[in-house]
Amino acid sequence: MSARADPRGPARRAGPGWRRPGLLVLPLLAFLSVFYLVPVVLMLARASGPGLDFAPLAAALASGVAAQVFGITLKVAVVTTLATLLLGYPLALFTAIAPPRVSRLLLAAVMIPFWSSILVRSYAWMVLLGRQGLVNDALIGLGMIDTPMRLLNTSLAVYVGMIHILLPFMVLPIYATLSAIDGRLVWAAENLGARAPSVLRHVIVPLSLPGVCAGVLVVFILCLGFYVTPALLGGPGDMMASMLIAQEVDLYNWDLASAYAGVLLVVTLLIVAAFGRLLNLERVMGAGR
Repeated sequence: MSARADPRGPARRAGPGWRRPGLLVLPLLAFLSVFYLVPVVLMLARASGPGLDFAPLAAALASGVAAQVFGITLKVAVVTTLATLLLGYPLALFTAIAPPRVSRLLLAAVMIPFWSSILVRSYAWMVLLGRQGLVNDALIGLGMIDTPMRLLNTSLAVYVGMIHILLPFMVLPIYATLSAIDGRLVWAAENLGARAPSVLRHVIVPLSLPGVCAGVLVVFILCLGFYVTPALLGGPGDMMASMLIAQEVDLYNWDLASAYAGVLLVVTLLIVAAFGRLLNLERVMGAGR
């Protein structure tokens, strides 16, 4: 006589109390409350000023430098997001339709950068883009330039570094959505006489939009708070919001730094709310399921 496995699984055998959502998320809620919610509340309290006169917040909003820095931050976020989308979508599509062995190799190539820190990858770009770096040596060797160009500490270096670091965050959700597309839809379109560009335009791209929106949202929000790469690769004209906050912290202007951080937090929440207003955010974040 052999014991048969309960097909209902361990979760159902444990009874309804085991599945109470409140108990399952309680440790995470406690962690976030202590290490995220409380610091954010304290930060917003500092931004409101000691007498709740909102003087630090008013100073932050009236600062021309802050407006310029936040404008640069939004520009970098938009350009980086568009560039990662243009580069990432074809890569995700090719990975989704490639033979399994090639697809696994491409996914490994996309995932490998996650194994090293952003600091290491940014330093690597400093070596490559320096005056004596590999890029300048290659351009001189090909006869395209006579003297080394200034590539490091420029906006170009910031874009190159951020696109390289954030590209996996765009590729992975798009790949997950493309892999979940029912192949019979593509087969039906082809049998009805649609050519490859029409299949791509009318079938594949519309069905992959949830993954595209998820990638765009994640990359754009990460860009808003990026610090290490712009600080190492950029120049004086490439200061982003996170660098401005760090500068005020170094000067012990805690109230003004909190006000800048509060503005950045509000901008980020407004962008997420806009995505939620225009799109079905639950479907977007569940892309590929």
